Amino acid sequence: MDKALLARVQKQAWFHKYPRGWPLMLLVITLVATALAVMAIERAEDQREQLELDRNFTEIASGLQRRAAEHTAVLRAGASLFATSDAVTKEEFTEFASDLIEADYQSGSLGLGWAEWLDVDAVPNFEAAVREAEEAHFVVHPLPQPGQFVSVPIMYLEPLSAPNRKAIGYDMYSESVRRAAMDRAIQLGRPVASGKVHLVQDLDDPGAVGFLIYMPVFKEAGGRRLIKGFVYSPFRAGEFLDSAAELFRNRPVEIAIYDGKEEPEHLLAWRKLSGHDNLSMARRITVGDRDWILRVSSKKETVLSPVALATLFFGAILGLLLMVVGMLIINRAAEDRKVLEWLSRQSAIRDSLTRELNHRVKNTLANVLSIVSLTRRRSKDIDEFAESLTGRIRALSATHDLLSQSNWTDALLGEVIRNELAPYLQDTEKHVELSGPEVRLAPNDAMSLGLAIHELATNAAKYGALSNDAGRIAIEWQMLSPDLVEVYWRESGGPPVVPPSRRGFGRDLIEKIVAHELGSQVDLQFNPAGVECKLKVPVRKSLTFSLRKGDRKEPAD
Repeated sequence: MDKALLARVQKQAWFHKYPRGWPLMLLVITLVATALAVMAIERAEDQREQLELDRNFTEIASGLQRRAAEHTAVLRAGASLFATSDAVTKEEFTEFASDLIEADYQSGSLGLGWAEWLDVDAVPNFEAAVREAEEAHFVVHPLPQPGQFVSVPIMYLEPLSAPNRKAIGYDMYSESVRRAAMDRAIQLGRPVASGKVHLVQDLDDPGAVGFLIYMPVFKEAGGRRLIKGFVYSPFRAGEFLDSAAELFRNRPVEIAIYDGKEEPEHLLAWRKLSGHDNLSMARRITVGDRDWILRVSSKKETVLSPVALATLFFGAILGLLLMVVGMLIINRAAEDRKVLEWLSRQSAIRDSLTRELNHRVKNTLANVLSIVSLTRRRSKDIDEFAESLTGRIRALSATHDLLSQSNWTDALLGEVIRNELAPYLQDTEKHVELSGPEVRLAPNDAMSLGLAIHELATNAAKYGALSNDAGRIAIEWQMLSPDLVEVYWRESGGPPVVPPSRRGFGRDLIEKIVAHELGSQVDLQFNPAGVECKLKVPVRKSLTFSLRKGDRKEPAD
């Protein structure tokens, strides 16, 4: 056997312990490594997104505060107008507001308005004065509630669009959120934003959300500073956010603004984006001296980033390829293992056959030597010696050829007998009768039986039933037991038989050598009617020769 092949297969023997486990392990290892790589990529991507989101948050917060600062600057200018004049007419306010609107200072706002601070008792006279001088249909609404001492109705609001016209005369002090913002503005003396309100302009839209920024206007009276009213701006929260978006880069982020608390009922504006949630951050910002919570969230179209998806895809492909390669290696190792086992069996068969051949050659040579020795002693001259020796060796050769045809596995008993009687069956086959079941003999037993039949046939041809035309030979065999068969040779019709005066080599070969090889006694009788001989031949079980039978099924070397 090739030692290099044996060594290689032995090294690969560990594959056979887990033939399916190793390819799966390669797949699992590759997938785990891919998952770790994807996690690392996603972590790095999240860190980059976090930095980008932080920059976006700063820009958005700055844009919202900047837009609110622009509005408060306009409110301060309007407050100066009302603080320096005892009475500002509608035309003066409209002209002042128009200049601001044309300059786009009111971007994101519904307009600029003025609301007078009144005692509740002065509301009727105030309504009458406005109707007479400014607005014929001016009415303060809603009516003051019991216990209400102050009213702050909207007197002017520019531009006077259809929605804004609905707000004229509305008493903002009658609503708690607006009232709280105005009181705080008076207390601080600067612009203050209100909480979440539903604007009068949007009464037809229940879902609309707004807020207002109030700038208090004071007047001096008797050395005291008294509140005169408010310059204010109403805002739709969504439009305010959109106007602020003009001041920062349009990033693919989701923006939500909450008033004071990050709860659904406090949501002011929501700029929603489609996609999967990724990162989010929330911080407090101050707009109009009021705390807002700004939440900025990044979105992405897929759960994983494109780089992570590509890594996952190629990692899965690589894992499958490694599993296939592993399976090919395992299959190759299994084939090598089978080759090793087959070569091992072949080597064992060769060793066994070599030992058996040596044994048989020794036995055959011993038989030949015995035949040569005995033939020499019993021969009168060289011709007789040569003739006898040649015939006996041919008998051995004939049985040897018969066994070679069956690969030295076994030989049919009937074929052994026919082989030895072949020279006498050409013209006189009718003088020989063979009968018996099919019996297979082991090689050594077949060769011993062949020698015995050859000697009996030679004696019959010289002195017995085959020496004339009237002679007959009957050969019968029958199973005495599963492992023993009896062969019965009987001659008749030949010349009368006279027992030999001395023992010849043929008799010795049958009664001694053959009997010894077969392991049983040979009963040889020289009856006057003809020679009779009984031989018992062992029948080996097929298990004894299974090695050679298996050899025929294996591939050829």
